[in-house]
Amino acid sequence: MDNQESIQLLENIASGSRVAFNIFYEKYISFVYQIALSIIQDQSEAEDVCHDVFLEVFQKAEQYSKTKGSVKTWLAVKTKSRAIDRIRKNKYLLVKRLEQLIEMNGKVNGADLQFLQMFEQNLVFDALNCLPKEQREAIIRAYYRGETHKEIASTMKKPLGSVKSLIRYGINNLRKQKDLINWIDTSRGEKKSGA
Repeated sequence: MDNQESIQLLENIASGSRVAFNIFYEKYISFVYQIALSIIQDQSEAEDVCHDVFLEVFQKAEQYSKTKGSVKTWLAVKTKSRAIDRIRKNKYLLVKRLEQLIEMNGKVNGADLQFLQMFEQNLVFDALNCLPKEQREAIIRAYYRGETHKEIASTMKKPLGSVKSLIRYGINNLRKQKDLINWIDTSRGEKKSGA
């Protein structure tokens, strides 16, 4: 299906065609899901993002404009935006995603680095603000800026072993944040049994 056919489907969806919507959905669901999953790293949440994206397509198909690029590009931008919004609203997802990146021992690929850059102002520092200053600085330098432990030690004027300890304690504190958020989310304010 080329872009012109997709545009025609969107026009039909805007006119109320459920058949056009079903065809459009079948064509793009896998594409949208893969984008959402790559950002959120959680199947259930990625499915929810897909639902939100396609609901918006169904309700506001007329918002598509050729000036915004191809239909596929338009969907990719929309999906990325919804996935980011979902992480912003769910601190547990954010901490889980940061923990996944941190556990890669500094081997951050381009997609993950882009993920971190997208959240610089609003998300990464929000989650890291709960850490002591030196732990936060060491983690940001290691996993956000890609500095080696030796570079961090030189910049922070600390022994190499101290930098490694700061990072290790920072990671443990992030895990504690995640556990606390998980405990609150699953118990809805009440203690888990056995806690």
